[in-house]
Formats: sequence, structure tokens, C-alpha cells
Amino acid sequence: MKAPLDLDQLQTFISIADTGSFTRAAEEVHRTQSAVSMQMRRLEERIGKPLFEKDGRTNRLTEEGDKLLSYARRLLYLNRETLAAFDDRRLEGTIRIGTPDDYADRFLPEIMARFTRSNPRVELTVICEPTPGLVEHIKRGNLDLALVTHNDTRGQSEVVRREPLLWVTSANHATHEQQTLPMAFGRPNCIWRRAAVDVLDQQNRDYRILFTSFSATVITAAVLSGLAISVLPECALRPGMRVLGEADGFGALPDCRIGIMRGQTSRPEIVDALARHISESLDNISVPISEETGTFDFAALAFAKMRRTKPNQILPGW
Repeated sequence: MKAPLDLDQLQTFISIADTGSFTRAAEEVHRTQSAVSMQMRRLEERIGKPLFEKDGRTNRLTEEGDKLLSYARRLLYLNRETLAAFDDRRLEGTIRIGTPDDYADRFLPEIMARFTRSNPRVELTVICEPTPGLVEHIKRGNLDLALVTHNDTRGQSEVVRREPLLWVTSANHATHEQQTLPMAFGRPNCIWRRAAVDVLDQQNRDYRILFTSFSATVITAAVLSGLAISVLPECALRPGMRVLGEADGFGALPDCRIGIMRGQTSRPEIVDALARHISESLDNISVPISEETGTFDFAALAFAKMRRTKPNQILPGW
């Protein structure tokens, strides 16, 4: 029977992958660079595959290294979760978290499951509002933490995930072929709406805004019913939608950046723990469709590698 993997080696491996440097990773794990190099040689011997390759001055993961990274993060998380389950000093109290409903359906199940397993004595109070409202709640002290759409002009957040923003229509209707495009957007201060309008104006496309709502459910209903076109981040795609691209006459949109904002709190240790769980959860969550088959793969969502959605890809109906 083969010996188990060394968690210290995996922690160092993750630090190298995140920093792109053996030197910076050595500082993070409080070891000498020679000790870090020795750890990685032993890890490569244990795996039996090369994990790194040089890319200029940085160290890039090989295909096998990239494969190991997902497992390494899961093993380190499970180790922390196991220790927390037997810790008599486990966190207790209440934390208030906010998120737009665009992200709630996709991200909250994983975040809440992870956090609650590790911190069963912490009560989560969750509200769903658009990002501008969540920013105000943070400023007023009504929330301890918020998962928001990052906006450089709205206030600083720690970006934990980046996704493409996509044009979407119904897979069962030809709404995008109408001469005057019917659109469904968030409220006027929505940065996705402003980005979409800018692209349409630059392309001199005729359009009219048919639906305005802060509710992702309303926007999704308008798209799936064939009444309107909209823009959504990859995580918000639903079965029955079709992604539109430049071949359909729709220009590229800026990426959607998802970030964490922290409020003033008397329990920073709980906020730090939840922020760490959010970052780890979002890192593990994949795009909800398979590039190879074009179908949803719910069983593999939590740990599958990131797969990008292609223009003209159709998501099967419910």
C-alpha cells in the first residue's frame, strides 16, 4: 500500500501555484527556498509526474500539476474541516451575509454547506439584493460580509472569481434576429446593463429595453420565454438558454468580476472564516455546462475543471 500524501507538501505546492514563484511561496509557508524545492522534488517523486515547468521567470503548472491542484485544495480543506469538528473553541455567533440573487442559486449551496459543516454553531443571516444595495448595507453596518459584482468606482472588494459576461437568448426562439432587439436588464445603475448598452450603441444596433428588474428570476424568465435578450455571467446561465457571439452580431463584453466586501464587525474571526470558505468554494465551483457535450453535469459541478461557454452553445431545457 502506498504511503499517503504529505499535507505540508501539498500546502507548499498550492502556495507555489498561487504565487507562481518558489521564493514567494517559501515566504508564505515560512521555509527556506531550498527546503521548498526539496519538498516539491519529493512530491513529484511521490506522484511520479513532473508538476512544474519554467515559463520565463515564473513556474507554471504542467497538465499533471494542474490536475493535482484541485485535489490538493480539497485535501487541505477536508483536513481543516476535520480538525474544526473536534475543536472545543469552535466559532459561535451570528454573521450577516448578502449576495445578489444572480449568484445565490449558483454559489450559496456550496458556500453554506462548507461553512456550516466546519462551524455548526454559527448562525447565518442571508439577504439577497443587487450589489449597489449591498454596498450601502456594508457602509451602514447592516452586513458583515457581502459577495458583490466588483466595480472599481463603487468601492473596493477582494476579487475572488472572474467570469465572462455573455449575451443570452432563448434556445427555442429567434429573438436575437429581430430588427429592433428587445432587451431585459437590471436597473439603470447595473454595470452589466451599462456594458451591454455601450456595446449596442457602438455597433449602432437598434434596441429597446422591454424589461427592467433587479430580480435575476425576472430577467431569466424574460429570456427563456423568448421575450427578450439579456447579458448574464457564466454562473447565471440556465437550461434552455443560447449564448450569442460575434457571429450573431453581438460584440464582446467585459468580464464579470465577483468580489468580497467586509463590513465593520465585532467578530472578525467569523468573517475571516466565512471569507475563506467563499474563496475556496468559488475556486472549486465549475461552469454549469460541459463544453464537450453541451449538457449540464450536476454530479461533476463541485470539482470539475473550469470549462468556458462558447458562442452559439445551447443549454438543454429543463
